[in-house]
Amino acid sequence: MKGLRGVIGRVRGWRRGWHERSKLQRIDLYTRVTLCSITWFFAVSWGLLPLGETLDEGPVAMALGGAFLAANLAQSVLSNRNLTPAFDDYRGTEPFPPGRLRLPAVLQVLMTGLLVALAAVGGVKDEGLVLLVLDLPVAFAIPYVLIVPVRRFLLHSAAFSATVLGLLAAVGVPGGLLFGAVVSLVVVTLLVLTSARPSVWSLSVMWQAEEARDMQARLAVAEERLRFGRDMHDVLGRNLSVIALKSELAVELAQRQNPAAMDQMVEVQRIARASQQEVRDVVRGYREADLPTELMGAQGVLQAAGITCTVEGADGPAGIGAPAAVQAALGWVVRETATNVLRHGDPRHCWIRLARTRDAVVLEVENDGAGATRPLGGTDGDDGGGSGLAGLRVRLGALGGSLSAGAVGDDLFRVTATVPLTARPDTNGRLAPSPEPSAAPSVLPEER
Repeated sequence: MKGLRGVIGRVRGWRRGWHERSKLQRIDLYTRVTLCSITWFFAVSWGLLPLGETLDEGPVAMALGGAFLAANLAQSVLSNRNLTPAFDDYRGTEPFPPGRLRLPAVLQVLMTGLLVALAAVGGVKDEGLVLLVLDLPVAFAIPYVLIVPVRRFLLHSAAFSATVLGLLAAVGVPGGLLFGAVVSLVVVTLLVLTSARPSVWSLSVMWQAEEARDMQARLAVAEERLRFGRDMHDVLGRNLSVIALKSELAVELAQRQNPAAMDQMVEVQRIARASQQEVRDVVRGYREADLPTELMGAQGVLQAAGITCTVEGADGPAGIGAPAAVQAALGWVVRETATNVLRHGDPRHCWIRLARTRDAVVLEVENDGAGATRPLGGTDGDDGGGSGLAGLRVRLGALGGSLSAGAVGDDLFRVTATVPLTARPDTNGRLAPSPEPSAAPSVLPEER
């Protein structure tokens, strides 16, 4: 019973690992598994079936056939192990270690010699020999085609084919079988060339596009930081210079016991308070979330990621007609939940609904990626948690609102935020609930 549970747990773990991968990571894994499978398909079909003839051809043929099979299996294992370094070499991320080709090259020579010996003793005949020739170079060629240029690969394949054909002709293989061997070697060379390199080339292009998107996002963040720094410099630089000059003037006037020194210090105080308010305005404009903008941005980002996004109620009283403080709070919810949908799941559809009750606005963000989504909304240290939705709970709690998140059925994951219509910003521009003596202290939206 425990063994069965362990197997079920492993299967669930594999399924969870598959769903947690991005689409590009899935394509990458699928391509690698496919190329590895090609090697084993040839090894257990064309490389194994003809060896059944050796059972009736005496102990020498049986020994040669068993040795060929063992070398073929070892070559397949090495081929799968060398595939990842060959991928990295093709993409230019890390050069392929030359020493990793030594043992496969030795096995390739050994397999060729065993095949020629089998043909010499009559261990395999007719179609069986052609099938073994078809399987002979596959395991070595799949990683090799990724680490050398196409021209070199074709030249080496031609030299290898000529060597094999010359050895087979030397041991007396008839012309008809030699022609079949030529066709087999040409077919397998073209098959490896047209299956491995185009697949890895496509992956390389997709990874480069992904890296370019990441770089573009980082540049956008850096540009926004520069803009914010310029705004802060414009606000503080001028006013601090004026404060410094007036302070020096006030000191000189005070040393002369001139009453105008007090007027200068009053002016310094006024400029300092004005600067404080200007800094608040800059920070508020930088950090405040606007609901219509966030809805449009979330819909555009999700659709660009291949997720159908439907927004309902944004044009009604729940959206445009809601107070500014409520829209700002819900804008943060839209931003965070859209980020979670992209980072933690792989849904096909996402629905954003706004509804207005008598005393509150309700926002629902729902997607069909519950099977691939980790349970969100915990605190740091929770199993699936993260602090994004936990931070939203604190933010909405300061307004008298609430936030809930969880799976709905087998496939849906829903985040529901409720903000009372009485929420309003305080005098400093921060979101706060309606004025009550026992209201929770307002909080400034934390920086993302």
